[in-house]
Amino acid sequence: MQLGLIGLGRMGGNMRERVRAAGHEVVGFDFDPTVRDVDSVAELVTRLSGPRVVWVMVPAGEPTRSVIAELSELLGPGDLVIEGGNSRFSDDEFHSAVLGERGIGYLDCGVSGGVWGLDEGYGLMVGGDDADVARAMPIFDALRPEGKREDSFVHAGPVGAGHYAKMVHNGIEYGLMQAYAEGYELLAAEPRITAPDAVMGAWRQGTVVRSWLLDLLVAALRQDPGLSSISGYTEDSGEGRWTVEEAISHAVPVPAISAALFARFSSRQPDSPAMKAVSALRQQFGGHQVRSMEAVQS
Repeated sequence: MQLGLIGLGRMGGNMRERVRAAGHEVVGFDFDPTVRDVDSVAELVTRLSGPRVVWVMVPAGEPTRSVIAELSELLGPGDLVIEGGNSRFSDDEFHSAVLGERGIGYLDCGVSGGVWGLDEGYGLMVGGDDADVARAMPIFDALRPEGKREDSFVHAGPVGAGHYAKMVHNGIEYGLMQAYAEGYELLAAEPRITAPDAVMGAWRQGTVVRSWLLDLLVAALRQDPGLSSISGYTEDSGEGRWTVEEAISHAVPVPAISAALFARFSSRQPDSPAMKAVSALRQQFGGHQVRSMEAVQS
């Protein structure tokens, strides 16, 4: 099967290699001339035989909208676009409508696996029509891990369902990561625990908290004990915020995910205005001692 792949970054480049290793032909385009197979999206389209399948793997927002708009002019009836970035699910209906006016099919696909996907395979969550999903299944099967399809692939529903599922997946990821991080900090704070990294390493087999995320944290601690070379400043890529927004919309309580998101916000405040206000209030109503900035910095 032929596949056009737009976006050959950390994930897209590995996806190209995994699909090729499964015996399919992949024509890739990226703005980086050192990794691309063709010099433009237009050339990519001409290199594919109809009906074409093009996978878009670029950053969410304007970059994705721009590529979808360009493809709507270059592709034709019977062609299919798969959008595999971390787009907000609400963008998918717009993308589908833009392409649908030209008779071009559209699938949204949440992709999980990160930089490890080349060897381990990718978890895939897809939204769209049954016929379009069936048509692209050889590519999905090439990308997912070996084993039962239902263990790593789901046709989650109509257009938008794939990215909605990936949004919730990433929201859960926020909560899991925060729990492991808080557990590590508590272990490191207790003098009785002489090797917190070894404790967490001993949880990797047989315990109810074992997981791939735990494996990755243990690996990071072994590479950099105490994580002294890493700043605590933590970005959020959007899915956590969207998950909390959706929880509010559906009146579904998500306290763990919400707390994990707000913890990332706290990481960006070396001197939190909110906590300054808390200290000031404690001093005002109870005469409690507060620490001056000079004392903190000395």
